[in-house]
Amino acid sequence: MKLLSLNCHSWQEKNQLEKIKYLGKTILEENFQIVALQEVSKKIGDETMDFYRLLSEELKGYHGFWDFSHIGYSIYEEGLCIFSKYPIIARESFYVSKDTNTNNWKSRKIVKVTLEVNGNKVDVYSCHMGWWNDEEEPFKEQCDRLLEKIKSSENISILMGDFNNDGNVSGEGYDYLLSKGLYDTYTLAKDSDEGITVLGEIDGWENSFERKRMDLILSTKPLEVEYSKIIFNGKHKKIISDHFGVNIQIRLK
Repeated sequence: MKLLSLNCHSWQEKNQLEKIKYLGKTILEENFQIVALQEVSKKIGDETMDFYRLLSEELKGYHGFWDFSHIGYSIYEEGLCIFSKYPIIARESFYVSKDTNTNNWKSRKIVKVTLEVNGNKVDVYSCHMGWWNDEEEPFKEQCDRLLEKIKSSENISILMGDFNNDGNVSGEGYDYLLSKGLYDTYTLAKDSDEGITVLGEIDGWENSFERKRMDLILSTKPLEVEYSKIIFNGKHKKIISDHFGVNIQIRLK
């Protein structure tokens, strides 16, 4: 089973329509069965600028779910989505931030779908989290709310997305996730590359020029991971966002 996670940086990209088509074409060519996307926005009052709808038109045969988290750049309904080749048997969305005011760009909603895969029920989450040291919306509190949701399910859970914490930095959000019993598919993989998904300064990480492994695919069980590779990085497919994507293949027994 092939999975893709990508923060799309939607409508902040040049040649956005071309990049939406390229994303859809790549998903089909690579045969990703599950796709989790973040920063999937639509312009308020303009149905022609709906990233999710436009990508859905490219992905015939996929099941999808999008929900709105907060207003971005004053003019967009910014949300998250999941596309799946497997039928969606349940879906929900919920806030992990303290503030659920959609006018606050720091409010954080998660979207979740439940799928049936080879006889297994799998919960898939598309996540866009806050920052470790944010005084208003600390990552630790958001993480705890997310984990409470996960604990209520007996299914395998796969968490995909932009966690806004660098996997190469110790003692912060990444280590906190692992301390709560989550497994990183990158470290489980039989074959992997360097895993870098952000090259330097981006929104929310001003004056931060380090290369970061910020986009992760985590699980509640130690899955069999064939590989974990970066995509849309200019080497494996064209760059289409300020984040690169994470591409993994797993086997579910």
